[in-house]
Amino acid sequence: MALILSLDTSTKVCSVAVHEDGELIGSQSYHLQKSHSSLLPVIVEQLMENVEKKLNELDAVALSAGPGSYTGLRIGTATAKGFAFTLGIPMVAITSLDTMFEQVAPMFSNSSVLIPMIDARRMEVFCLAKKGDGQLVWEPKPLIVDEDSFSEFVDEDLVFFGNGSDKFKEMFPHVKFVPDIHPSAAHMGKLAHDKFLKEHFEDLAYYEPDYLKEYRTNVPSQKFKV
Repeated sequence: MALILSLDTSTKVCSVAVHEDGELIGSQSYHLQKSHSSLLPVIVEQLMENVEKKLNELDAVALSAGPGSYTGLRIGTATAKGFAFTLGIPMVAITSLDTMFEQVAPMFSNSSVLIPMIDARRMEVFCLAKKGDGQLVWEPKPLIVDEDSFSEFVDEDLVFFGNGSDKFKEMFPHVKFVPDIHPSAAHMGKLAHDKFLKEHFEDLAYYEPDYLKEYRTNVPSQKFKV
């Protein structure tokens, strides 16, 4: 029996879940406007009490690898590493976009092209493309969207979802949109369990989230008097 704690902090929806052999036994999520750092350990503690499990019973910890919020991913990484180091258990990383795909894939046929999107501001998103049967079409990547971005799928049953997709409804009126889909720890179970069985563990000393693009900060300009 593999008991795995999953954490997702890649967006403003902070979620934690516990899976046993890939099956969900409990989860909690919160919509937050500020940092996840102070609440995440509390949420984990509450969830473990709810499912009547103890931290020392865990076999692994899984976390959202990104893409997503730079700060959120850093907090999730630090928390997951802390559990892994303290408990002496391995850590596995799951792409945030894959947990979104897991939620939507059962709704469509194997031939549909599903494109989860996480908002990267303005007309840019983080996305990947997969067939409904899980066949990878596009690797995860940042994409500045225009009217020709998805021209290769003109004859396909195309589906957009995620918080990055809403701004494209007018641009792509013939595409199907699925609302209210976001990265979720509750949907990491099967992916995390598969990596656990294959021993695809992360190196705790060197692991970094997959931001997909360089993080930038806006430095205010300074004016000097002569």
